[in-house]
Formats: sequence, structure tokens, C-alpha cells
Amino acid sequence: MDDATTRRIGGNESSFRRVNETLRAGKTLADASKRFPFRCECGVLGCNRLVELTLPEYEAVRSNPKRFFLIDGHEITETEHVVERRERYTVVEKEDAGAEVAIDTDPRA
Repeated sequence: MDDATTRRIGGNESSFRRVNETLRAGKTLADASKRFPFRCECGVLGCNRLVELTLPEYEAVRSNPKRFFLIDGHEITETEHVVERRERYTVVEKEDAGAEVAIDTDPRA
């Protein structure tokens, strides 16, 4: 996969991360055990699935700007690798040009 495609996919995933940061706003860790719906952060065209995460699960993924959560099976192995599989979601880490985009667009940086 060429760098332009990898960057485009990384940009799409980063856009979904921004949406999820908006969804995260206003929720407190007092609700730590409650699951909240977030947008799947995959690069699969047309995906509009939701992933339910607790706030500690969400924050664990956000602790690394190259990591994204998604529905199992939505990973794109040419641009990312799986770092964790959970019952409700999978965590991937961007590689190469996609990692650069993820870092450059991190809303928490």
C-alpha cells in the first residue's frame, strides 16, 4: 500500500477519534464502570458501527496517539497491527505514514 493511501486511511481514523473525543467530553470517571457508545475508529469505508467502552478502557487506548479501537475484523493489516483483542473491541496501532498522521492529529497533544 502506498504512503498516500496509508495517510488517507490514517486521516479517516483520526477523524473518528475526534468525533469520539467529543462524545467523551462531559463524562466523568465517576461513571467508570458504565459502558458508553463510541464510533468504531476503523478505516473501513461505510462503517458506522458503535463500540461500547468504559471510560478507563477508552482512556487506555487514548494514552497512545497511534492507537485506535475498532470492531474485530475491521483492522487493515497493511497500515496497522493488532495490539489487543477484547470481547467487545480490538485495539490497533498505526504504522509508518499512518502513525505520523495519528501523532500529528492527536487532539490531546
